Amino acid sequence: MDKTVEALSRLYPDMVRWRRHLHRYPELSYGERQTSAFVADLLTQWGLDVRTNVGGYGIVATVRGGEGPTVALRADMDALPIQDEKTCEYASTVPGVMHACGHDAHTSALLAVANVFAANKGDLRGSVRFLFQPAEEISPGGAAPMIADGAMDGVDAVYGVHLWTPFPAGTVYSRPGPLMAAADEFVIQIRGKGGHGGLPHETVDSIVVASHLVVNLQTIASRSVDPVEPCVVSVGKLQAGNGFNVIAESAYLNGTVRSFSVETRDRIVERMKRICESTGDLFGADIELDYKVGYPPVVNDAAESERFSRVAGRLFGSERVRQSPLIMAGEDFAYYLHRAPGCFMFVGAGNAEAGIDAPHHHPKFDIDETSMLQSAALLASMAEDFLNGGG
Repeated sequence: MDKTVEALSRLYPDMVRWRRHLHRYPELSYGERQTSAFVADLLTQWGLDVRTNVGGYGIVATVRGGEGPTVALRADMDALPIQDEKTCEYASTVPGVMHACGHDAHTSALLAVANVFAANKGDLRGSVRFLFQPAEEISPGGAAPMIADGAMDGVDAVYGVHLWTPFPAGTVYSRPGPLMAAADEFVIQIRGKGGHGGLPHETVDSIVVASHLVVNLQTIASRSVDPVEPCVVSVGKLQAGNGFNVIAESAYLNGTVRSFSVETRDRIVERMKRICESTGDLFGADIELDYKVGYPPVVNDAAESERFSRVAGRLFGSERVRQSPLIMAGEDFAYYLHRAPGCFMFVGAGNAEAGIDAPHHHPKFDIDETSMLQSAALLASMAEDFLNGGG
């Protein structure tokens, strides 16, 4: 394991170079053509068995060592529709598009692991499969299509890392069981009866109806779900009306639901339907709820989470290995965990002293690039420990 970490350390300047190239030339979900070509070209040069266009612009590359199990390691490749406001030399050159979540660094760290394992495949007691995934940022995402295209066939364990600026560089986090939330979307269409602002008694005011819905939806988490079960019901958008003296005939609500279990999600959906029906009956409005199920929760395998604690403790010291809080963000890594036991892990990437503390999906997002080396070491060491029968 030390040999692998030493080899990754020598590749750190390459990780930085690859990451900064990808940061300059980001591509949105489902459009990662150049990013995919960049990754596939390097993997091919290093002699890996490379499949391209897997479930879209996805790449599956394999290093085959000796007889033994197969471990999958995953990185995502897509960027976000955000204008880069950093002034550094590697800022995005694409207007309105930037890597604001660290996927460029995920890709670069996993490339380094692929390089090292390809050069030392004789030391592997099994095979390592590298999954470079498109379209993590937009549901239904790229994981499910890659799986449908065979990316997880024959895989015995799967690991992934997310660099996370809320955690300081040098620390690593995970937990057994639920880690990240199911991320769903809902749309509510309200149709009342429009009219003159001075004659409200002749109307069904869709804005009043929408206001009651917003307030009543907040009671789901506080009064309809067991308080020890974390969940969120948030209305992010309310649109209605065109004039100051006109009562709006229609209104539109758009929001998200986050939960950590199927039972909690089902309870929330049931209560949302009842609230919409009852509020419509109360005011005489027609209300239509469109609930869009998104990514399921990320649920780590207990044994693989224990492997994380042991391997990470050996790599970084037990004082830097911490149990993650529940994260309300969603991740389609959840689908891989439905196919094989595994563990999703966070590597701290923030550095407040260096001014690297912008949150994810922020125009000034950046990472402490040393976190890439920690990420690569963690992924490689998890794979080696599994292949070597560690337990």
